[in-house]
Amino acid sequence: MDDLKSKYLGLIADAGDEAALEDLRVQAVGKKGEVSLKMRELGKMSPEERQVMGPKLNALKDEINSALSAKKSALADAALDERLRGEWLDVTLPGRPARQGTIHPVSQVTEEVTAIFADMGFAVAEGPQIEDDWHNFDALNIPPEHPARQEHDTFFMHRADGDNRPPHVLRTHTSPVQIRALQAQGAPIRVIAPGRVYRCDYDQTHTPMFHQVEGLAIDRDISMANLKWVLEEFCRAYFEVDKVELRFRASHFPFTEPSAEVDLRCSWQDGTLKVGEGDDWMEILGSGMVHPKVLAAGGIDPDQWQGFAFGLGIDRIAMLKYGIPDLRAFFDSDLRWLRHYGFASLDQPTLRGGLSR
Repeated sequence: MDDLKSKYLGLIADAGDEAALEDLRVQAVGKKGEVSLKMRELGKMSPEERQVMGPKLNALKDEINSALSAKKSALADAALDERLRGEWLDVTLPGRPARQGTIHPVSQVTEEVTAIFADMGFAVAEGPQIEDDWHNFDALNIPPEHPARQEHDTFFMHRADGDNRPPHVLRTHTSPVQIRALQAQGAPIRVIAPGRVYRCDYDQTHTPMFHQVEGLAIDRDISMANLKWVLEEFCRAYFEVDKVELRFRASHFPFTEPSAEVDLRCSWQDGTLKVGEGDDWMEILGSGMVHPKVLAAGGIDPDQWQGFAFGLGIDRIAMLKYGIPDLRAFFDSDLRWLRHYGFASLDQPTLRGGLSR
């Protein structure tokens, strides 16, 4: 045993890496190692010999295992020292700034719009993005032959054979939210309904999914004059200018009567939009007085109540205010674009602190 001890302690001390150390462990104390084979011979010895040899073999095995463990730690320390010498770094140098996330322009503008209308007493209403045919079309006085109800304009949900339920669609506007709000709350009411909407269209200024916000105000003595004031106040606050000028042009929407397209006076200087000045007009939204049939569909007596509604694209007004040239870039998931046009996470829009600090 003295020879085994000298042999393996010497080999362990000379081992140059962990692979060689593992080979020595197997040779010495592995299942078929020399020390393990010696321990198997204890069964052939007399009790007196076993009492002498057993403790000596156990002590030898423990000593070899301790030497293996100490050598393994020494090799690991040496490897770490080598790495530290090769990967030396001056810890007093300034660190790299961590990348910070940014708020998407659609989310920011939605918060801006919500803050403006909240100041005028409008609550936020929400509804499902998959709507039934009645809420999306019939309740809004959109007849069956209207082009919006054709498959080339609307995403219809698949129905299995034998399914007799009313057809469902991906909502084409957030107007169904107004119907649901009227049914749930009644009149008087003032709400806006921001959210995603879906239409079959795709080019530089259209995408199959985009964002809208629609507004609804119902009371006993509401007129177009109230609508005009609300829209002027919104445009003044949103574009952060002291003066705006709107032009109402007669139009047709099935859910309002009378209906009007709204244009904003502006000018373009070197590709920059100037609101409230110049000789150009730009269409920004549609509006009108709520049709009596729509009020009736929402459970409101049109002989007692009246009101106005309007709708505008969140993506479009974000493009106008922040100079974003292509609507499709909103949905490309390009981090470089988002870092350029995004907003700081703590940049919460308020009318007092400023919408776009």
